[in-house]
Amino acid sequence: MNMISKDVIAAENAKRATDLKSDYAHLGEQLARRGVDIDAVKKKVAAYAVAVPSWGVGTGGTRFARFPGEGEPRDIFDKLEDCAVIHELTRATPTVSLHIPWDKVADLGALKEKGEALGLGFDAMNSNTFSDTPGQEHSYKFGSLSHANAATRQQAVEHNIECIEIGRKLGSKALTVWIGDGTNFPGQADFTRSFERYLEAMKAIYRYLPDDWRMFTEHKMYEPAFYSTVVQDWGTNYLVAKELGEKAYCLVDLGHHAPNVNIEMIVARLTQFGKLGGFHFNDSKYGDDDLDTGSIDPYRLFLVFNELVNAEERKAEGFAPAHMLDQSHNVTDPIESLMRSATEVCRAYAQGLIVDRAALTGYQEGNDALMASETLKAAFRTNVEPVLAMARYENGGAIDPVSCYRAAGYRAMVAAERPAIAGGGGGIV
Repeated sequence: MNMISKDVIAAENAKRATDLKSDYAHLGEQLARRGVDIDAVKKKVAAYAVAVPSWGVGTGGTRFARFPGEGEPRDIFDKLEDCAVIHELTRATPTVSLHIPWDKVADLGALKEKGEALGLGFDAMNSNTFSDTPGQEHSYKFGSLSHANAATRQQAVEHNIECIEIGRKLGSKALTVWIGDGTNFPGQADFTRSFERYLEAMKAIYRYLPDDWRMFTEHKMYEPAFYSTVVQDWGTNYLVAKELGEKAYCLVDLGHHAPNVNIEMIVARLTQFGKLGGFHFNDSKYGDDDLDTGSIDPYRLFLVFNELVNAEERKAEGFAPAHMLDQSHNVTDPIESLMRSATEVCRAYAQGLIVDRAALTGYQEGNDALMASETLKAAFRTNVEPVLAMARYENGGAIDPVSCYRAAGYRAMVAAERPAIAGGGGGIV
């Protein structure tokens, strides 16, 4: 079942195939002079995959307002169709990460069948105890897994266990837990007791985790709590993973840090001690902006992948991070943004693969800071687009995903089928 006609993809690719082959050959000659086999790089890029978030194909918003886009998905079945478009054109997003209860359905069998028909699998399950569901007995206004009230904590635990059970039926192998628990005023809660309650609740969830699953915990320095958060940084996140056990890992969201935090060093530390679980890729200017990946600081994204390739090539023990996009699209077509972001992580991966690691090690050991930096910059400055496009082309995707998507007229087609959604207000009006 294809959402984009293969004839449209073939016609769009035919316009660009000759130029691509020429560009690929030219880049291959350049890389060969550096001792890099372009086909080997292309093979790895072609095998790379990043999951897309089900919520990412809808239009986001701010505290002030949300402006819905045309043809927004009405439910998880529509979301899967939009996600399928992304994978058909980029060939880099074969799995979808669900968020419960947003994506909860009565018939999980039908949902699994829909995914299989579209060629999609299900990535990590995401629980939600940072907002209330209609009819919910206990509110999460003052926290969930760390709440002072035992019944509220138990409710949050049971919700996470429900997410595990849903994931098992869909073929998922991981649970991602992020909580908004924290405080807005000094003295509002006891830091130590809050963390103790959180750990106790997380251990209760962990006990239900299947043997072949992993648990990912996220840290976030602020929002929605602005004075303190229960899991505020990577050090606390590491403590959580160590306390829970060998199936618990740290997830790194690129937006969950202060603007000048050295995220690539966090990646190196968590890798070194076997607790790097995976990523939520996005970009930011100020905080957790959830902007398109690579739209603000593509060099930082490259530096993160430099550490990942380093770990991959030295075969770091237990190294198998999960990769996922996590973005909010307010002024663009979400499908286009997610396609571009998938391309950007592939780009950073390809650039990481062409770093001259022998030279880099030599400069590092020789304390040659300038040339070590230049060695990284040489890879980053290289236009690897022909590698990415050729990988897509040979995998049956689009040489230019966005142009192909627009030529297919998919957004207009679904806009005619899906009812328009009224704009929504924000929290400050």
